[in-house]
Amino acid sequence: MDHRSFSWKSAYRYLIVIACIAILVIPVSAVTLTPGSSSGSATISKGDPVYIQGVATGHPRNGLQVWEIGYNTVKVSTISVNDDNTYSYEVKSADTQGLASGQYVVIVQHPMMNGEFDIYYSPSTGQVINRQLNGGTSIFQLTRSGSLQSTDAASALMKAINSQNIDDTFASSSFYVSPPDALIHPVGDHVVGDKFTITGSTNLAVGDKLQVDVYSSSFTPTLKSQSGEYSGASGVVEVMPGSNGRNQWSFDIDASTFKPDEYIVTVAGIIQDVRGSETFNILPSSPATIQVTATAMTTGTVAQPTPVSAITTTPTHVPTTLHSSLPLWVSAGAVFGIIMVFNKRKD
Repeated sequence: MDHRSFSWKSAYRYLIVIACIAILVIPVSAVTLTPGSSSGSATISKGDPVYIQGVATGHPRNGLQVWEIGYNTVKVSTISVNDDNTYSYEVKSADTQGLASGQYVVIVQHPMMNGEFDIYYSPSTGQVINRQLNGGTSIFQLTRSGSLQSTDAASALMKAINSQNIDDTFASSSFYVSPPDALIHPVGDHVVGDKFTITGSTNLAVGDKLQVDVYSSSFTPTLKSQSGEYSGASGVVEVMPGSNGRNQWSFDIDASTFKPDEYIVTVAGIIQDVRGSETFNILPSSPATIQVTATAMTTGTVAQPTPVSAITTTPTHVPTTLHSSLPLWVSAGAVFGIIMVFNKRKD
């Protein structure tokens, strides 16, 4: 056998080995936890659904095994994988409604090469079994008497699936369940005509609806024959994505028709039994200031008003001697004329 023939055969063998390894290695992506329709929050309220979504390649004929472990809760299910390698698992609203507050762990198990779940749950005994140990050996108690606490059980299960003699693999995630709530952020005082936004936070799922009402604290029902003036606003808002396990909501206010008064804001769930309230004030708008400026008639000068207290009265000396305003020669002529007329009458 020459060297060239040996090289081609060796290369061919190496290609076969690499192809086999590529077929046997089946990657599994991480689980994506999506409470309600929000991917940014891992905290849900009782009564909201939880969706577990991900990708599992290899098309396992027995599907995937899903372990849901929490406070006094264990649920083991099998789900199928779609043609595009995606899968989904839903914790329904009716199920979360009955869950106790606390943390819940979801583990998605892939059977890998042998197509069997080497770690499985026995409903008859409440034990978790390792199929590869002596044909099936119990490794810990998951339910019934002597069972591990929820967090310890989840940890023991992941450790078992991850052991060296097991070819299964898994992906995990967790979520928190708490009683539903809806909070209103402080509104602060505003004036008539202001436009502002009332905001708040909630652990309800994104897409849930909230009823928001704003009304005067002095508002009371009236008879038909009475004229009842109403200041306020109301509407339905949708929960939007938030951060740090809290979603958010907002409601816009136009106070141009509001009257000065104390106002009450209430927010309530449309489906969930949740309610919150807050108060704020609408103040009168500031009146316009009228300024009057007196201007002197002379160009470039402004008359300055004189305070009344600064005006003083000074006595004026009136002279006792009369002064004629006529020239001296006019006065002398007038006297001479009078004398001439008087002498003529005597003659």
